[in-house]
Amino acid sequence: MSTAPTDLRGVIVATALPFKENPSAPAGLEVDYDRYAEHCDWLIASGCRGVGPNGSLGEYSALTDEERRKVVQVAVETVGGRGVVVAGVHGPGWHQAKHWAELAAEDGADAVLALPPTMYRANREQVVEHFAKIDEVGLPIMIYNNPIDTKVDLVPDLVAEIARLPHVSAIKEFSGDVRRLFEITERCDIDVVAGADDVLFELMADGAVGWFAGFPNTFPAESVEIYDHMVAGRFEEARELYKQLVAVFRWDSRTEFVQAIKLAMDVVGRYGGPCRPPRGPLSAEHDAQVRADMRRAVSALEARRAVAA
Repeated sequence: MSTAPTDLRGVIVATALPFKENPSAPAGLEVDYDRYAEHCDWLIASGCRGVGPNGSLGEYSALTDEERRKVVQVAVETVGGRGVVVAGVHGPGWHQAKHWAELAAEDGADAVLALPPTMYRANREQVVEHFAKIDEVGLPIMIYNNPIDTKVDLVPDLVAEIARLPHVSAIKEFSGDVRRLFEITERCDIDVVAGADDVLFELMADGAVGWFAGFPNTFPAESVEIYDHMVAGRFEEARELYKQLVAVFRWDSRTEFVQAIKLAMDVVGRYGGPCRPPRGPLSAEHDAQVRADMRRAVSALEARRAVAA
Protein backbone atom coordinates (compact mmCIF):
# COMPACT_ATOMS: atom_id res chain seq x y z
CA MET A 1 0.00 0.00 0.00
CA SER A 2 1.34 3.44 -0.91
CA THR A 3 2.38 5.73 1.91
CA ALA A 4 2.57 8.94 -0.10
CA PRO A 5 1.28 12.00 1.77
CA THR A 6 -1.82 12.15 -0.47
CA ASP A 7 -2.69 8.60 0.56
CA LEU A 8 -4.87 8.99 3.65
CA ARG A 9 -5.42 5.28 4.21
CA GLY A 10 -4.55 3.39 7.35
CA VAL A 11 -5.40 4.10 10.98
CA ILE A 12 -5.25 7.85 11.51
CA VAL A 13 -6.08 8.79 15.10
CA ALA A 14 -8.38 11.69 15.89
CA THR A 15 -6.23 12.68 18.83
CA ALA A 16 -7.64 13.56 22.23
CA LEU A 17 -6.06 16.68 23.73
CA PRO A 18 -4.71 16.67 27.30
CA PHE A 19 -5.28 19.62 29.63
CA LYS A 20 -3.72 20.45 32.97
CA GLU A 21 -5.04 22.75 35.67
CA ASN A 22 -4.05 26.40 35.47
CA PRO A 23 -6.32 29.04 37.06
CA SER A 24 -5.24 31.66 34.52
CA ALA A 25 -6.02 29.50 31.46
CA PRO A 26 -9.42 29.36 29.73
CA ALA A 27 -11.86 27.54 32.05
CA GLY A 28 -8.88 26.89 34.35
CA LEU A 29 -7.40 24.33 31.95
CA GLU A 30 -4.16 24.75 30.01
CA VAL A 31 -3.21 22.61 27.01
CA ASP A 32 -0.51 20.17 28.06
CA TYR A 33 1.67 20.20 24.93
CA ASP A 34 4.32 17.92 26.41
CA ARG A 35 1.76 15.22 27.16
CA TYR A 36 0.24 15.73 23.71
CA ALA A 37 3.62 15.23 22.05
CA GLU A 38 4.21 12.06 24.07
CA HIS A 39 0.78 10.78 23.09
CA CYS A 40 1.34 11.40 19.37
CA ASP A 41 4.71 9.65 19.61
CA TRP A 42 3.11 6.64 21.34
CA LEU A 43 0.42 6.34 18.67
CA ILE A 44 2.94 6.34 15.83
CA ALA A 45 5.20 3.90 17.72
CA SER A 46 2.16 1.64 18.17
CA GLY A 47 1.74 1.34 14.41
CA CYS A 48 -0.83 4.02 13.60
CA ARG A 49 -0.47 5.68 10.20
CA GLY A 50 -0.91 9.20 11.49
CA VAL A 51 -2.61 11.66 13.80
CA GLY A 52 -5.45 14.11 13.35
CA PRO A 53 -5.16 17.17 15.59
CA ASN A 54 -8.01 19.64 16.02
CA GLY A 55 -10.91 17.33 15.42
CA SER A 56 -13.99 17.30 17.62
CA LEU A 57 -12.19 14.82 19.86
CA GLY A 58 -9.37 17.36 20.09
CA GLU A 59 -11.89 19.95 21.34
CA TYR A 60 -10.82 22.44 18.65
CA SER A 61 -13.85 24.65 19.21
CA ALA A 62 -12.81 25.21 22.85
CA LEU A 63 -9.28 26.34 21.95
CA THR A 64 -7.88 29.82 21.47
CA ASP A 65 -6.47 30.56 18.03
CA GLU A 66 -2.94 30.36 19.42
CA GLU A 67 -3.62 26.97 21.02
CA ARG A 68 -5.27 25.59 17.94
CA ARG A 69 -2.29 26.43 15.76
CA LYS A 70 0.28 25.17 18.26
CA VAL A 71 -1.45 21.78 18.54
CA VAL A 72 -0.80 21.22 14.83
CA GLN A 73 2.79 22.40 15.14
CA VAL A 74 3.43 19.99 18.02
CA ALA A 75 1.89 17.10 16.08
CA VAL A 76 4.00 17.85 12.99
CA GLU A 77 7.20 18.18 15.00
CA THR A 78 6.52 14.99 16.96
CA VAL A 79 5.50 12.79 14.03
CA GLY A 80 8.49 14.07 12.08
CA GLY A 81 7.73 12.29 8.84
CA ARG A 82 7.06 8.90 10.44
CA GLY A 83 3.41 9.21 9.52
CA VAL A 84 0.86 11.74 8.32
CA VAL A 85 -0.62 14.71 10.15
CA VAL A 86 -4.17 15.51 9.02
CA ALA A 87 -5.18 18.80 10.61
CA GLY A 88 -8.80 19.63 11.31
CA VAL A 89 -9.73 22.94 9.66
CA HIS A 90 -13.40 23.09 10.61
CA GLY A 91 -15.03 26.50 10.67
CA PRO A 92 -18.40 28.22 10.41
CA GLY A 93 -17.46 29.89 7.12
CA TRP A 94 -15.09 29.12 4.28
CA HIS A 95 -12.94 32.13 5.14
CA GLN A 96 -12.23 30.60 8.56
CA ALA A 97 -11.71 27.06 7.27
CA LYS A 98 -9.42 28.29 4.50
CA HIS A 99 -7.42 30.29 7.04
CA TRP A 100 -6.83 27.19 9.15
CA ALA A 101 -5.89 25.21 6.02
CA GLU A 102 -3.34 27.89 5.08
CA LEU A 103 -1.81 27.74 8.54
CA ALA A 104 -1.77 23.92 8.40
CA ALA A 105 0.12 24.08 5.12
CA GLU A 106 2.55 26.64 6.52
CA ASP A 107 3.15 24.48 9.61
CA GLY A 108 3.85 21.29 7.67
CA ALA A 109 0.64 19.27 7.89
CA ASP A 110 0.27 16.61 5.20
CA ALA A 111 -3.46 17.04 4.66
CA VAL A 112 -6.59 18.54 6.16
CA LEU A 113 -9.87 17.18 7.47
CA ALA A 114 -12.80 19.48 6.76
CA LEU A 115 -16.43 19.51 7.80
CA PRO A 116 -18.97 21.50 5.79
CA PRO A 117 -19.84 24.85 7.38
CA THR A 118 -20.40 24.42 11.11
CA MET A 119 -23.11 26.15 13.16
CA TYR A 120 -25.19 26.75 10.01
CA ARG A 121 -27.31 24.45 7.87
CA ALA A 122 -25.71 25.37 4.55
CA ASN A 123 -27.36 24.58 1.23
CA ARG A 124 -25.75 22.57 -1.54
CA GLU A 125 -24.13 25.51 -3.32
CA GLN A 126 -22.70 26.88 -0.08
CA VAL A 127 -21.28 23.49 0.84
CA VAL A 128 -19.55 23.12 -2.52
CA GLU A 129 -18.17 26.67 -2.27
CA HIS A 130 -16.88 25.94 1.24
CA PHE A 131 -14.80 23.01 0.04
CA ALA A 132 -13.75 24.77 -3.16
CA LYS A 133 -12.20 27.58 -1.13
CA ILE A 134 -10.33 25.11 1.09
CA ASP A 135 -9.19 23.31 -2.05
CA GLU A 136 -7.45 26.49 -3.23
CA VAL A 137 -4.84 26.01 -0.48
CA GLY A 138 -3.50 22.92 -2.24
CA LEU A 139 -3.28 20.38 0.57
CA PRO A 140 -4.99 16.98 0.16
CA ILE A 141 -8.48 17.13 1.66
CA MET A 142 -10.46 14.51 3.52
CA ILE A 143 -14.01 15.81 3.60
CA TYR A 144 -15.98 14.86 6.70
CA ASN A 145 -19.62 13.86 6.66
CA ASN A 146 -21.10 14.19 10.14
CA PRO A 147 -24.78 15.08 9.67
CA ILE A 148 -25.48 14.31 13.32
CA ASP A 149 -23.49 17.33 14.51
CA THR A 150 -23.50 19.67 11.51
CA LYS A 151 -27.08 19.05 10.27
CA VAL A 152 -25.57 19.02 6.76
CA ASP A 153 -25.57 15.62 5.08
CA LEU A 154 -22.99 14.96 2.39
CA VAL A 155 -25.13 12.51 0.46
CA PRO A 156 -23.45 10.45 -2.27
CA ASP A 157 -24.36 12.67 -5.22
CA LEU A 158 -23.09 15.74 -3.33
CA VAL A 159 -19.90 13.86 -2.44
CA ALA A 160 -19.43 13.16 -6.15
CA GLU A 161 -19.74 16.86 -6.95
CA ILE A 162 -17.24 17.84 -4.23
CA ALA A 163 -14.88 15.06 -5.37
CA ARG A 164 -14.36 16.89 -8.68
CA LEU A 165 -12.18 19.37 -6.80
CA PRO A 166 -8.54 18.53 -7.55
CA HIS A 167 -7.32 18.06 -3.97
CA VAL A 168 -10.25 16.13 -2.49
CA SER A 169 -8.97 12.59 -2.01
CA ALA A 170 -11.07 10.96 0.71
CA ILE A 171 -14.23 11.16 2.78
CA LYS A 172 -14.58 10.38 6.46
CA GLU A 173 -18.03 8.80 6.56
CA PHE A 174 -19.80 9.21 9.90
CA SER A 175 -23.45 8.98 8.90
CA GLY A 176 -23.71 5.43 10.25
CA ASP A 177 -25.32 4.28 7.00
CA VAL A 178 -22.93 1.62 5.71
CA ARG A 179 -24.98 1.28 2.51
CA ARG A 180 -23.56 4.57 1.27
CA LEU A 181 -20.10 3.25 0.56
CA PHE A 182 -21.06 1.46 -2.64
CA GLU A 183 -23.04 4.43 -3.95
CA ILE A 184 -20.20 6.83 -3.24
CA THR A 185 -17.66 4.65 -5.02
CA GLU A 186 -20.06 4.11 -7.92
CA ARG A 187 -20.37 7.86 -8.40
CA CYS A 188 -16.78 9.02 -7.94
CA ASP A 189 -13.18 7.96 -7.45
CA ILE A 190 -12.65 8.81 -3.80
CA ASP A 191 -11.34 6.84 -0.84
CA VAL A 192 -14.01 6.10 1.75
CA VAL A 193 -12.68 6.14 5.30
CA ALA A 194 -14.58 4.73 8.28
CA GLY A 195 -15.39 7.66 10.55
CA ALA A 196 -17.30 5.91 13.33
CA ASP A 197 -15.53 3.23 15.34
CA ASP A 198 -18.60 1.03 15.75
CA VAL A 199 -19.17 0.55 12.01
CA LEU A 200 -15.52 -0.10 11.13
CA PHE A 201 -15.95 -3.80 10.40
CA GLU A 202 -19.02 -3.30 8.23
CA LEU A 203 -17.54 -0.42 6.23
CA MET A 204 -14.21 -2.15 5.64
CA ALA A 205 -15.98 -5.35 4.61
CA ASP A 206 -17.67 -3.25 1.94
CA GLY A 207 -14.41 -1.65 0.82
CA ALA A 208 -13.51 1.26 3.09
CA VAL A 209 -9.74 1.75 2.86
CA GLY A 210 -9.02 3.83 5.96
CA TRP A 211 -10.11 4.48 9.51
CA PHE A 212 -10.05 7.97 11.03
CA ALA A 213 -10.63 6.83 14.53
CA GLY A 214 -11.23 7.77 18.15
CA PHE A 215 -10.61 4.67 20.24
CA PRO A 216 -7.09 4.03 18.94
CA ASN A 217 -6.28 6.72 21.51
CA THR A 218 -6.89 3.87 23.96
CA PHE A 219 -6.16 0.72 21.94
CA PRO A 220 -3.75 1.68 19.12
CA ALA A 221 -2.02 -1.65 18.57
CA GLU A 222 -5.28 -3.63 18.62
CA SER A 223 -6.92 -1.11 16.30
CA VAL A 224 -4.08 -1.44 13.80
CA GLU A 225 -4.35 -5.22 14.06
CA ILE A 226 -8.07 -5.12 13.22
CA TYR A 227 -7.39 -2.81 10.29
CA ASP A 228 -4.54 -4.95 8.95
CA HIS A 229 -6.66 -8.11 9.19
CA MET A 230 -9.45 -6.41 7.23
CA VAL A 231 -7.09 -5.13 4.52
CA ALA A 232 -5.67 -8.64 4.14
CA GLY A 233 -9.12 -10.23 3.98
CA ARG A 234 -8.72 -12.06 7.30
CA PHE A 235 -12.30 -11.28 8.30
CA GLU A 236 -12.66 -14.04 10.91
CA GLU A 237 -9.59 -12.82 12.81
CA ALA A 238 -10.71 -9.20 12.54
CA ARG A 239 -14.25 -9.99 13.70
CA GLU A 240 -13.10 -11.90 16.77
CA LEU A 241 -10.96 -8.99 17.95
CA TYR A 242 -13.55 -6.39 16.93
CA LYS A 243 -16.21 -8.20 18.98
CA GLN A 244 -14.12 -7.70 22.12
CA LEU A 245 -13.93 -3.94 21.60
CA VAL A 246 -17.14 -2.91 19.85
CA ALA A 247 -19.01 -2.17 23.11
CA VAL A 248 -16.52 0.57 23.95
CA PHE A 249 -16.29 1.60 20.29
CA ARG A 250 -20.02 2.48 20.43
CA TRP A 251 -19.17 5.41 22.68
CA ASP A 252 -17.49 7.04 19.68
CA SER A 253 -20.95 7.65 18.19
CA ARG A 254 -22.49 9.14 21.32
CA THR A 255 -22.75 12.75 22.47
CA GLU A 256 -20.32 12.10 25.34
CA PHE A 257 -17.67 10.50 23.11
CA VAL A 258 -14.87 12.89 24.10
CA GLN A 259 -15.35 12.33 27.81
CA ALA A 260 -15.80 8.58 27.27
CA ILE A 261 -12.60 8.19 25.26
CA LYS A 262 -10.63 10.26 27.76
CA LEU A 263 -11.94 8.11 30.61
CA ALA A 264 -11.05 4.97 28.65
CA MET A 265 -7.52 6.31 28.28
CA ASP A 266 -7.34 6.86 32.04
CA VAL A 267 -8.54 3.30 32.65
CA VAL A 268 -5.68 1.78 30.63
CA GLY A 269 -3.05 3.97 32.27
CA ARG A 270 -2.81 6.68 29.65
CA TYR A 271 -3.73 10.29 30.46
CA GLY A 272 -7.15 11.38 29.28
CA GLY A 273 -8.01 13.98 31.87
CA PRO A 274 -10.71 16.65 31.88
CA CYS A 275 -12.49 18.45 29.06
CA ARG A 276 -13.04 22.15 28.52
CA PRO A 277 -16.57 23.54 28.46
CA PRO A 278 -19.10 22.96 27.16
CA ARG A 279 -18.11 19.37 27.88
CA GLY A 280 -18.35 18.54 31.56
CA PRO A 281 -17.74 15.32 33.48
CA LEU A 282 -19.69 12.21 32.59
CA SER A 283 -22.80 11.50 34.62
CA ALA A 284 -22.40 8.82 37.27
CA GLU A 285 -24.41 6.43 35.10
CA HIS A 286 -22.30 7.02 31.99
CA ASP A 287 -19.07 6.87 33.97
CA ALA A 288 -20.06 3.49 35.38
CA GLN A 289 -21.08 2.18 31.95
CA VAL A 290 -17.82 3.24 30.28
CA ARG A 291 -15.84 1.60 33.08
CA ALA A 292 -17.90 -1.60 32.79
CA ASP A 293 -17.44 -1.71 29.01
CA MET A 294 -13.72 -1.11 29.46
CA ARG A 295 -13.40 -3.86 32.08
CA ARG A 296 -14.89 -6.38 29.67
CA ALA A 297 -12.68 -5.20 26.81
CA VAL A 298 -9.48 -5.20 28.86
CA SER A 299 -10.26 -8.62 30.35
CA ALA A 300 -10.89 -10.06 26.89
CA LEU A 301 -7.63 -8.64 25.58
CA GLU A 302 -5.68 -9.98 28.57
CA ALA A 303 -7.18 -13.45 28.04
CA ARG A 304 -6.30 -13.24 24.36
CA ARG A 305 -2.69 -12.35 25.16
CA ALA A 306 -2.45 -15.21 27.66
CA VAL A 307 -3.55 -17.71 25.01
CA ALA A 308 -1.05 -16.31 22.53
CA ALA A 309 1.83 -16.41 25.04
